[in-house]
Amino acid sequence: MTAYDPELLALLTLRFTPGLGPRRTEALRRACGSAQAVLRARPEQLRAVPGLDARSLAALSTPDAASERARRELDNAATFGATLLGRGLPGYPEALEALGDPPAVLWLRGTLPELATVPRAIGVVGTRKASSSALQLSARISAELARASVVVVSGLARGIDTAAHTAAVQAGGESIGILGSGLDQLYPPENRALAAQLTVLSEYPLGTRPAAHNFPGRNRLIAALSAGSLVVEGERTSGAMITATHALECGRTVFAVPGRAGDPLAQGPHQLLREGAVLTEHAQDILDELGWSGPGALPAPELPADQARVWGELAQPATLDDLLSRTGLPHPELQMALMMLQLGGHLDEQAGRYLRR
Repeated sequence: MTAYDPELLALLTLRFTPGLGPRRTEALRRACGSAQAVLRARPEQLRAVPGLDARSLAALSTPDAASERARRELDNAATFGATLLGRGLPGYPEALEALGDPPAVLWLRGTLPELATVPRAIGVVGTRKASSSALQLSARISAELARASVVVVSGLARGIDTAAHTAAVQAGGESIGILGSGLDQLYPPENRALAAQLTVLSEYPLGTRPAAHNFPGRNRLIAALSAGSLVVEGERTSGAMITATHALECGRTVFAVPGRAGDPLAQGPHQLLREGAVLTEHAQDILDELGWSGPGALPAPELPADQARVWGELAQPATLDDLLSRTGLPHPELQMALMMLQLGGHLDEQAGRYLRR
């Protein structure tokens, strides 16, 4: 039988005990001193903990089934290549303590970046049925954030999430995908190859199928693991708005992208902007708001001389005339440099302005 960290095993046993959610589990752990002590506690000790009902007390008096399930889960996780992180144990992300109900246990695949109390990470969220312009903007901002050594956090769903993760990875940055299912039940399935390039995190055991009631909980993790959340597109009742609400509850900053008047997918961001969200069109808006402009920027890509000169003038978006003036390059050479930078995936053109990807 494999030996596991006894406190992690005890936390997972509590996770599988009927009637215990994150709040009750933490109340028990604090009252008894550790998860292991909870499982050894006398009935009168447990009855003294506020909020426990008869079902929970009965389950705690006979923990063998939950303990056996916890051992099987640890075995299965090891086979799958997942790591389990227990609250209060090394490796558990400190940023989640901003929540009122941090998960007792997290399932992790990949390497979790160090996330401080206020992490250098941004959640990028929005609708699954995003417009092409919103997808392009999400990708551009996420790539810019990644190049500034900001971790991009999202939910690995279709639409905005996929655009954000993909752009961050292609820019050489780190990205975390938060699931509303077990790590082995990835949804949508077409994102398996993308997920393999990310750090993937879930509060749900292996085998848990994606379900609608899991996603609001997933959204609160996106909010807490990020210093701020950017809402790109979404209706007023969308999951992205749930993420924004959780971000505010965690004391994080909310950013929003303005859309077209009358567009249903702009309703969510416009509501947030009316309520004080930071209007965002470029990653620099986020970096400036959070005071992240200077430190941590990734080096510029290695480029030929003309392209490097143009790249150096694109810290902020610029028109062709701007670049002609700033670089001193003749028009044909500038056009060639811009074309090669676009083909190389280093910049985009939007509304006559060139900007870094």
